Amino acid sequence: MTKDQIFEFFRILAEDNPEPETELEYGNAYQLVVAVALSAQATDVGVNKATRRLFSEVTTPRQMLELGEEGLKEHIKTIGLFNSKAKNVIALSQMLVDDFGGEVPDSREELVKLPGVGRKTANVVLNCWFRQETFAVDTHILRVGNRTGLAKGKTPEQVEAKLEKRVPQPFRLHAHHWLILHGRYICKARRPECWRCPVEHLCSYRNKVMEQPVAKGKRVSAPSSA
Repeated sequence: MTKDQIFEFFRILAEDNPEPETELEYGNAYQLVVAVALSAQATDVGVNKATRRLFSEVTTPRQMLELGEEGLKEHIKTIGLFNSKAKNVIALSQMLVDDFGGEVPDSREELVKLPGVGRKTANVVLNCWFRQETFAVDTHILRVGNRTGLAKGKTPEQVEAKLEKRVPQPFRLHAHHWLILHGRYICKARRPECWRCPVEHLCSYRNKVMEQPVAKGKRVSAPSSA
């Protein structure tokens, strides 16, 4: 994509959804860290279902430590890899209490020190809570970046570096949310819904799906001969 095309790409997405937000539910920075850590290889819907009752009881790292690993597992056992995730959440909660006074740090360097918190999780927290211009590259953004030609790369780090260079103001703060939502609901992995994509004309994907599939069980009526 050219600079003008990139600007138009984000202008259209911004016009459709001016204030995009993560679909994870949380009440403070700590709950956001926990929710994002739990969301690895899981859906936001599944994480929200598991954390609603948890977050009504636990709002701080100290409260999580009081709940304990086994208590946490009972809340999140419907989420994939819940055993290792529970261990990490307890460990990161302990580190927040011991090293950060119970507060979530506002720098990537410190966030990635927390057990179970990688660069993507740190970027989400920095963007959603601290309003920093970061690009949290997940599988959706990796796919959209490569398909559209916006930011091509084989790894999340390569795509993130391209986005850092190419995304213009005033779109940098919300860019990763627009891309995630676009990948989740339109530019889908198995069958992109190009026929209803508002930025299809700017996309360089060669195998566009421009015809909406007929729903199963429905017949397409033959034209009348009358």
